[in-house]
Amino acid sequence: MDAKKTDMFMLLNAKFFEYHHLEQIRGRLMQIDDYKWGLVQTLQFKDPTVSLIISILVGCLGIDRFYIGDIGLGIGKLITCGGFGLWTIIDWFIIMRATKEKNLDKLQQFLY
Repeated sequence: MDAKKTDMFMLLNAKFFEYHHLEQIRGRLMQIDDYKWGLVQTLQFKDPTVSLIISILVGCLGIDRFYIGDIGLGIGKLITCGGFGLWTIIDWFIIMRATKEKNLDKLQQFLY
């Protein structure tokens, strides 16, 4: 694939992934064909900052987990009122990483 396209994708989407995964993602993007490139361009990634804000505001209801696609964990947080508050506080520290991992999983579905 064209290096300019790949670099532009990386520039626009780097915030959605963990820093240590960026080189691996770039290398894989350089190897894909035009058909897969079109699919990758249509992907919508979840913003880690938005997930943190949701977690801080209404994390006790599990909405942060619903937002990133963890339906089971979202239901668990909803039923237990955020694990009686403890789970909510823990999520304030790990929700951004969880969001980035979900984004990486979504991208890898199309790349491999």
